[in-house]
Amino acid sequence: MEIFVEVAKLRSFSEAGRRLGLTRAMVSKHILQLEEKLQARLLHRSTREVSLTDAGQAYLAPCMATVAQSQEAARALSQATQAGAELAGPLRIQAPSSFGSEWLADAVARFSLPHPQLAPMLYVDDALLDPIEHGFDLTIRVGGIPDVHALAMRPLAPCRGVLCASPAYLARYGVPQTPQDLREHRCLHFSHLTDGTQWHFTRGEERQTVRVQAAFTANNGVVLQQAAQRGLGIVYNTTFLAWRALLEGTLVPVLADWELPLNHLSALYPASRQPSAKVRALIDFLVAEYQPVPPWDRELAAAGLLELV
Repeated sequence: MEIFVEVAKLRSFSEAGRRLGLTRAMVSKHILQLEEKLQARLLHRSTREVSLTDAGQAYLAPCMATVAQSQEAARALSQATQAGAELAGPLRIQAPSSFGSEWLADAVARFSLPHPQLAPMLYVDDALLDPIEHGFDLTIRVGGIPDVHALAMRPLAPCRGVLCASPAYLARYGVPQTPQDLREHRCLHFSHLTDGTQWHFTRGEERQTVRVQAAFTANNGVVLQQAAQRGLGIVYNTTFLAWRALLEGTLVPVLADWELPLNHLSALYPASRQPSAKVRALIDFLVAEYQPVPPWDRELAAAGLLELV
């Protein structure tokens, strides 16, 4: 019945499957079984769209009420039984490789210590993987939700950008004074930036956009930071990755009086399912770790390398 409601609302077997974490074939199989049980055709299928038959239209409203009632009962039972339950079983987490190795791995380990029956599985990858398709319970991502219907989001921390370069590079090539000076510099480019090689800057009401020439491109922030520390160029970095190098002086900020676009680290999980106790507990743990100001930004602010607004 829940599958039928989703197909009716979305007019698509594929979209309903994405939202429910099922394949299109499995969605179709369940609808056929429901029609056989009711001895009525509920949906018209075509190559372009799915629509309700008269029987399907009549069945939809009571079906929606039943599904809503069932979900509410499940939520009530979950809240009653999981409040003191031991966290156990697999917990599949996906995160960007740089954040996963620099911060999340340690946080997940500390979260798991009081729960010996919990078995976290941390998958670090900079590819924008679909968490439903790949079976992740929780995905940590920089930026928003790719599919607002299928995924729910909870913000974890601000993700601040910072331009930086090694002292050796700046001694050799000079220090850029304006964003437009970057046209004449060697720039290290993160290939997953949504605007490509266009870098955006603001200072008060002033805004500038510069299309840089990438001297080196990679899909991994750690790789780019290592190249910058070797003196290869100016890197568009994040404070959660650059903080230690900035404190140690192996990298120094560039154009610090200009701001890069503020992004966020977010926790994503399937919107169609009530998050399990272990998923909720981990998200709550990470929020407590990283809000209101994440530890990497606190370190930079204490050293006078970051101004918190």
